[in-house]
Amino acid sequence: MKRNIITIDEELCDGCGKCADACPEGAIQIIDGKAKLVSDIYCDGLGACIGDCPQGAISVEEREAGEYDERKVMENIIEHGEDAIRAHLGHLSDHGETGYLRQAKEFLRERGIEIEESREMEEIPMSRPHGPGKARKVVPAQGSELTHWPVQLHLISPEAPQYRGADLVVAADCAAFASGTFHQDFLRGKSLVIACPKLDHGLDSYVEKLIALIERAEVRTITLVTMEVPCCQALTRLIKKAMEGASRNVPVEKVVLSTGGRVLEREWLNLRG
Repeated sequence: MKRNIITIDEELCDGCGKCADACPEGAIQIIDGKAKLVSDIYCDGLGACIGDCPQGAISVEEREAGEYDERKVMENIIEHGEDAIRAHLGHLSDHGETGYLRQAKEFLRERGIEIEESREMEEIPMSRPHGPGKARKVVPAQGSELTHWPVQLHLISPEAPQYRGADLVVAADCAAFASGTFHQDFLRGKSLVIACPKLDHGLDSYVEKLIALIERAEVRTITLVTMEVPCCQALTRLIKKAMEGASRNVPVEKVVLSTGGRVLEREWLNLRG
C-alpha cells in the first residue's frame, strides 16, 4: 500500500539517537552508528521523531510501505514498561488517532494491563471536545487581524510592502486552529507567515526567505508561535539557521501553545550566541 512514512537520510544522520528516543512506537534503532527504520509496520507516519533530529535527517514521504500495525507496536512497547506505554498512548491522543488509540486500549485489556489514564489519553468525541457534561468555552466572535495575502512561507515575497519594517509572526500551521484568539493575541498590528516543518517540503528555501525578511525587508521583531508537539521544534531550528545566516540581529520571542490553545511557554530567545 502507498502511505506516509518516515525516511532517513543516512548521509545527514550522525547517529545521536535522539530520534529513537523520541519515537513512541519504537520504530527507529541505531544500527552501525546510523538511525534505521526497523520495520514499516511500526511507523505510523506521524513524524514525532522529526522535531528531535538536530541534523534534519528525517522527513515524511509517501511511498509503498507495509501497513502500520497497532497491535504489533503494542507488543513491542509493553516490553519497555509503563512509561513507554503512556508515551505511545499520549502520542496517539495528541494526533487525534482515536482508531489506533482504541486498538491499543483493547490490546491492553486483553493482556490484563491496567494503565491509569491521564486527561490527554481520553478519547474525546469531536462533537463534545471538553467531555461529557462539561461546558464548552465560548469564544466571542472577533474581526480578522489579517491584513495581507498570501501567508504561506513558500508563497510570500520578502519584497512585499507588508513585510518592510514589520513586526513578523512566524506561526506553525496548527497554531491558529488551536488558539481561539490567535488574531487578537498574536496577529494584531503584525505581518504573518505560516509553515509546517513536518509536512512542507523545501525547508532550505524557508531559511532563504527568512533571511531575506530579516535582511532586505528589515523586519523589526519576530514572534515564533509553535505547538507543544515535537515536530514543531524544527520551526525553531529554521529560525535559528536564518538568524545565523543573516547580517542583522532581530529579537525573537517564542510562544508555545498546548493542543488546547493554552500558552505554555513565552520567552525571548538568543539565537546568535
